[in-house]
Amino acid sequence: MDFVIPEELSMLRESARRFVAEELMPLEAAHGQAHDIPDDLRARLQARAKELGFWAFDLPAEYGGGGVGALGMCLVFEELAQCNIPAFRAPTVFTPFLGPVLFHGNEAQKAKYLLPVIRGEKRTAFALTEASGGSDPANMATRAVRQGSDWVINGTKIFITGADKADFIQLFARTSGTGRQGITCFLIDKGTPGMRLGQQFELMSPDRPWELVLDNVRVPASQVVGDVGQGWNLAREFLDMGRLIHGPKAVGRATRALRLAINWAKQRKTFGAPLASRQAIQWMIADSEVELHAARLMVYHAASKADRGEPYHTEASMVKLYADEMMLRVVDRAIQIHGGMGLSRELPLELMYRDARSRLVTEGSQEMQRMIIASELLSGGGQIERF
Repeated sequence: MDFVIPEELSMLRESARRFVAEELMPLEAAHGQAHDIPDDLRARLQARAKELGFWAFDLPAEYGGGGVGALGMCLVFEELAQCNIPAFRAPTVFTPFLGPVLFHGNEAQKAKYLLPVIRGEKRTAFALTEASGGSDPANMATRAVRQGSDWVINGTKIFITGADKADFIQLFARTSGTGRQGITCFLIDKGTPGMRLGQQFELMSPDRPWELVLDNVRVPASQVVGDVGQGWNLAREFLDMGRLIHGPKAVGRATRALRLAINWAKQRKTFGAPLASRQAIQWMIADSEVELHAARLMVYHAASKADRGEPYHTEASMVKLYADEMMLRVVDRAIQIHGGMGLSRELPLELMYRDARSRLVTEGSQEMQRMIIASELLSGGGQIERF
């Protein structure tokens, strides 16, 4: 196996690294603790990204994107994640929050929804999670009932990131049956009667997602994406990519945490000698680098499979499981090495720790990832020999 990053992707990574250092890092002190960056600042950063040719770098070339694929996306996100401006928002400096669902729409839906998002003219949100069925879509309570040529939707979604700024929602509701069958994806425009924002959730991470309430929301059948009853396949594709993206974000943030720990260990002295001379500190640093290296290779391997068009469902869960837990361990060690300073807001580590802990729940809990991996292996769907 060739572990060399292609030259064009290495150049992309270096350009992203410079952008982070020159454009994003200076903003960290003012916006690191915020749950979002102001719209005018985002617009300015996006304009700068467009000037540099970054905008929509990860999207297919046929839709005006850069076409760098999943590996290129992971390399850039790894750099972006090293800056502590809001974790869920930083990627939107380079590319729209989109997901793969809209690429399955018909031509009219692509023209109305997909292309404006790619151009940066519209924003969207993804509404799947419910209080009764976050990790278990079989318990989805939101229902859509056919009435003539329309669908009428009732239910409540929770933890919907970006719902307040979205021009439309990609929403999943049960249209028939039980379990994962009978789930359908709808596109619902902002301002549609009956759809409103509910509670805004205060989380330990910087993210501030919303409750989305649907009370007799009526939409025409033209708002269905794909086939009726086949929405879970679209949701699973979204979740697989979301879990893969957890990998480079965790690697990037852990990389910065380790760098901070190394620099501190070299300069901080205790009892007349640098911390770096203490075996306990050396082992923390060594263990962190080993785990970082393993996580990075897992991310690149899964991304390469995605780029080849091969199934990566199991690999995405493996990446999410290992990389997120790795990040928590590495950041925790970095805080321990810094002592009291690691707990203070003078450094980004306490925010990174809160973010790391929250990642063990989002995009499917760690327990769910273990269930998915075990299920694939026990059913014969997973492949032990992966190379």
